[in-house]
Amino acid sequence: MEALHVQQTIVENGRILIEDVPYQNGQVVEIIVLSQSAATEQRPYLTVGQMRKSGLIGLWEDRDDIQDSIT
Repeated sequence: MEALHVQQTIVENGRILIEDVPYQNGQVVEIIVLSQSAATEQRPYLTVGQMRKSGLIGLWEDRDDIQDSIT
């Protein structure tokens, strides 16, 4: 089954318009509509400085149960 991903913003309550799909008249398609939550919206990337200050680098430094990946 071929999948087509289209992202639309609702501009009129209760209506979605999808145009220019690669299907022919009479072809049966299945449409699944999923609401995009705020958690899945794109977040900005961290800069190197922000990453260093975030505490992520060296997070597992003092753990005995995780081996050093360099060795």
